Amino acid sequence: MEVKAPKIPDVKLIVPDKFGDERGFFSETYNKKCFMEAGIETEFVQDNHSQSRDKGVLKGPHYQKPPFPKPNWCACLRGGF
Repeated sequence: MEVKAPKIPDVKLIVPDKFGDERGFFSETYNKKCFMEAGIETEFVQDNHSQSRDKGVLKGPHYQKPPFPKPNWCACLRGGF
């Protein structure tokens, strides 16, 4: 698993390793130890899945300021950033 830090403050890009063969592939998308080593020390208690119809649209995650901050996890399943 590779963790990159884009130019956006507090954002991390997680690039999971992908192990494939003729049957398909396996990819570990969350590993508490790897996340903690990358400075991501939050406990994930909810996982949602949404789909955006239009290119360039991200549906779901939003920024919340204190006193009610909420970390967001966003996975790009197709396409790219």
